[in-house]
Amino acid sequence: MQTQGAVRTPQSPNVPATPRPPRAIRDQLSLSNESQQFRSHVGQISRQSGVFFAGTIFTAAASYAFKVYLARVLGAEVLGLYALGATLVGFIAIFDGLGLSESVVRYVPVYREAEKFRELHALLWSGSGIMLFSSIGSAALLLLFGPGIATHFYHAPELRRYLPLFAAMMVCSGLSVFYGKTLVGYKQLAQRTMIINFMGVPLMMVLSIGLITAVGGLDAYLGAQVLSGLIVLVLLILSVRALTPYPARFFAQPWARIPHEVWTFSGAVLGVGAMEFTISQVDKVALGHFQGARQVGIYSVAAAMVAYVPLVLHSVNQIFCPTIADLHARGEHAVLGRLFQSLTKWVVGLTLPMATVIIVFARPLMRIFGHEFEMGWPILVIGTVGQLVNCGVGSVGYLLLMSGNEKRLIRVQALMTTVMIALSALLIPVWGIIGAAIAAAATNIGINVLNLWQVRRVLKISPYNRSYVHLIAPSLAALAVAGVVRMNIPLLRHEWLAIGVASVLAYMVFACVAVSFGLDADDRLIGRAIWVRVRAALP
Repeated sequence: MQTQGAVRTPQSPNVPATPRPPRAIRDQLSLSNESQQFRSHVGQISRQSGVFFAGTIFTAAASYAFKVYLARVLGAEVLGLYALGATLVGFIAIFDGLGLSESVVRYVPVYREAEKFRELHALLWSGSGIMLFSSIGSAALLLLFGPGIATHFYHAPELRRYLPLFAAMMVCSGLSVFYGKTLVGYKQLAQRTMIINFMGVPLMMVLSIGLITAVGGLDAYLGAQVLSGLIVLVLLILSVRALTPYPARFFAQPWARIPHEVWTFSGAVLGVGAMEFTISQVDKVALGHFQGARQVGIYSVAAAMVAYVPLVLHSVNQIFCPTIADLHARGEHAVLGRLFQSLTKWVVGLTLPMATVIIVFARPLMRIFGHEFEMGWPILVIGTVGQLVNCGVGSVGYLLLMSGNEKRLIRVQALMTTVMIALSALLIPVWGIIGAAIAAAATNIGINVLNLWQVRRVLKISPYNRSYVHLIAPSLAALAVAGVVRMNIPLLRHEWLAIGVASVLAYMVFACVAVSFGLDADDRLIGRAIWVRVRAALP
């Protein structure tokens, strides 16, 4: 018998249950929530990657002019020695930090949001200590074994005198990468860009020009990099300290071990990094062994130009990378797939005009560095084709890495590392720098196609839809404009001016034709976000 005044529970048959919303309403609410998340992430990505892209464009333009200066002042032989020294440094520094630099991108936001300050403290400060000691150890190995490699493998004994400066660069570079990646983990890509691109790069160039003018030679260039690297490192450390919550700062916690999950991820990253380095440097190493430093100098200048092609992709990746980890951890696969599809299309659209101009003006672009570099123009064409495939598949590598599928990424990298070594050994002795370019482009294409297949198989998402057909007409229009300007270079008198005019016109024509063919809802959303950033940057 029920007592008078008793409270009825929800289980009581006299109390009606809360009605469940119809399925159509639930689906509508789910779509609304998905759209809100999509808009939020697009805003964040456009803001952060926009600053990074602006910094990258600034660095690319300044670096292009600076490379012209270096090529004309130092020559292909000295630049070849620098490229060989860089490959030697990179090979010895593969195991610096044991993969911790990429781990901070994944685990800093996780530990900070979960308020796991002890784990965050261990990751930052134990990790930086490991980076310091491993960088010093790598520098010692360079000084110990570098002279023998320079003399007997590269056949360039003059490289030995520069090894102490390369060793100093290794220590600064290792720590700078770690703290720069930490800023990315804090989703402060804009701050990292300001320090590295807008402050560090101009400082290095000014110091280099001053020291080269006063002293001359490769010693001055390397010394300028060491000095600017130290200043950038100090600024990065101060920025990370300011962003780190007080309980996770250096003296706020006792020294702790880095969590096991971080080491597991770092081991996978270390394997991927080692194979990526092998793929990126084996062509230069083989050229140095079979062809000599001068050919390496020409090839390295052309390869640096090709590296500008995926600027938009790199800008998006820097902030999309922690976003992937966040969305995958929360199970927001629909939002992740939608972002992947939209961002990839925009990466392709913003890359095609630049790639078109580089291919059409390949010979004039290389001739600007000096006539001895002109023979490297086929490398621009071949390498740009490979990078277009890289941009065309989007952030597939990071999707595998940040979603816990790093083992699949490692298998792809291992297979294509073997392919790269085999192609380099077969093609470089016969075709020289062109053989190296073919080997690099074929490997790049193979990696991206296989990674795309793995993403579609495991994550069940794809970057493509029917709207990609709308990119055909703008691409053909940009190609036509670049071709017309190329044929009328004599009217403009200067090749560099023709390249600049072609670049501006190619982007303008591409944008106008693309808009006339229509944009879908997501494209308009991204376009508005980009336009807001552009308007905010204008006076």
